[in-house]
Amino acid sequence: MLDIKFVRENPEIVKENIKKKFQDKKLPLVDEVIELDEERRRVIVKADELRANRNKISKEIGALMAQGKREEGMALKEQVTAQAKELDELTKKQDELGKRVTEIMMSIPNIIDESVPIGKDDSENVEVEKYGEPVVPDFDIPYHTDIMETFDGIDLESAGRVAGNGFYYLMGDIARLHSAVISYARDFMIDRGFTYVVPPFMIRSNVVTGVMSFEEMDAMMYKIEGEDLYLIGTSEHSMIGKFIDTITPESELPKTLTSYSPCFRKEKGAHGIEERGVYRIHQFEKQEMVVVCKPEESKMWFDKLWQNTVDLFRSLDIPVRTLECCSGDLADLKVKSVDVEAWSPRQKKYFEVGSCSNLTDAQARRLKIRVRGEDGKIYLAHTLNNTVVAPPRMLIAFLENNLNADGTVSIPEALRMYMGGNDKIVPKNK
Repeated sequence: MLDIKFVRENPEIVKENIKKKFQDKKLPLVDEVIELDEERRRVIVKADELRANRNKISKEIGALMAQGKREEGMALKEQVTAQAKELDELTKKQDELGKRVTEIMMSIPNIIDESVPIGKDDSENVEVEKYGEPVVPDFDIPYHTDIMETFDGIDLESAGRVAGNGFYYLMGDIARLHSAVISYARDFMIDRGFTYVVPPFMIRSNVVTGVMSFEEMDAMMYKIEGEDLYLIGTSEHSMIGKFIDTITPESELPKTLTSYSPCFRKEKGAHGIEERGVYRIHQFEKQEMVVVCKPEESKMWFDKLWQNTVDLFRSLDIPVRTLECCSGDLADLKVKSVDVEAWSPRQKKYFEVGSCSNLTDAQARRLKIRVRGEDGKIYLAHTLNNTVVAPPRMLIAFLENNLNADGTVSIPEALRMYMGGNDKIVPKNK
C-alpha cells in the first residue's frame, strides 16, 4: 500500500503506474481518494477545534460555578452538550472517511521498479538467464503421474473420492522423495544462514489483507466458517504476519527466515483443476524464505533470494531459467518479481517452480512493521519472499530430469542421505 501523502503529492506518477499495469479502471480512484482524504483532514481539524473549545468552556463553567454564577454556568453547559453531539457526528464521519480512504489505497497498486518490463500478462515476461543445459533424452518421458504410478507412488482416484479433484495420495518411494526434497531444502537454507520456522497454518483476516491484495485473497484463500481465520496459501502469509504491529531495533535486521508449511489454495479462475496431474492443486507443501530488512538492502536481498532457488535446483541436476515478471503480471503489492522455471524434458519447455518478490514497504505499511533506527527514528521495513521448493510441482521436474531409460530414477548425491543412501529408486510396475 502506498503512502497517502505520496499519492497527494504525486498523483500523475501514481496514475502512470496504474496505466503500466493495465488497470485503467482504477485511474478514477486516485482523484477520489485525494478528495476523500482532504475531506477527512478537514473533519479532523474541525473536530480538534471543537475539542479545544469544549475544554476551554469546561474550565469557564468551573470558574462560574465557583463564583456562584450558576445560571451562566448552566448556559455554557448546554453549549458543551450541543458541541459533544456535533463532535460525535464528526468522529463518525472521520472514521467512515478513513475506512473508505484505506479501502481505496489498498486497491491502488504499488509503484513498480523502473527495471520492470512493461507487458499485459505472463506471456510478456522476459527471460533473464538459463542455468544448466536442458536435455531431451533419446527415450520418451511419460506424463508425471504415469511415472509415479510405476512406483505405486500416487493415488488420485481415492483422493477424488475423499476430497475431490485437486487432491492426491503420495505413497512409498514417491512420498519419501517428496519428504526428502522438503528436508533437503530446509537444511539447504539453514546452511545459508536462515532461521528455520514452522508457522501457524491459519491466520486472521487483518493479516490476510495485510499481506495480499483483495483480488489475490478472493482467488486463493479458504475461509474457516464461523471464525476469523483463513487457511494459508503459503507460509509467507503467517511469516510476514509474525511482525505485525512491531518495532524492531535496526541492529536486529535483517530477519532471514525459512519456513515449512502445508499450503491451501482455491485456485479460483484457474480454468478447472487438472484431474490427472499434480501441477495445479488445492493442497501442497512448501519450503519458503522470507526477509525483513532495511530499505536500502532490499534490492541486494532480492537477488540473493532468487539465486538460492537456482542453486538448490542445480544441486539436484535440474536445469532452470529466471524470468523477469512484466508489469501486468505483478500482484498489486509487488515492486519487482522474478520467476524460477524448471526444464521439462517431456514438454521440451520450462515451467514455473518458484517466484521471488520484493514488496518494499507495502506489506509493512499495512501491518505496521516498523524499525527503530540507531538515531531513534521509526521507519517502515522492507519485506521480501521467495519459494525455496514446492513439491509436488518440484517432483515433476525432478522425476522428468532424473528418469532413466529403464524406468529407474536417479537420486543426486545431495539428496541421498534423505533417501536412505540409495542412488536410485526402482519402479514396481512397468
